[in-house]
Amino acid sequence: MRSLGEFVGHIGRAIRSDPARERSEVRRETEDEERRGEEGRVILRRTTIEEMEVRKERP
Repeated sequence: MRSLGEFVGHIGRAIRSDPARERSEVRRETEDEERRGEEGRVILRRTTIEEMEVRKERP
């Protein structure tokens, strides 16, 4: 039943989506840095996501 519900949800989302606004991920970059702190080891992580959105103009 759960799989059936997920399937119906995907179909409903596809019906409601606007195909004129198409978004795609161009690049995903993750930087990790490890430091020693007073409380122990600290990991710093920075994630940059670049997306491209195409909006087709309607006449």
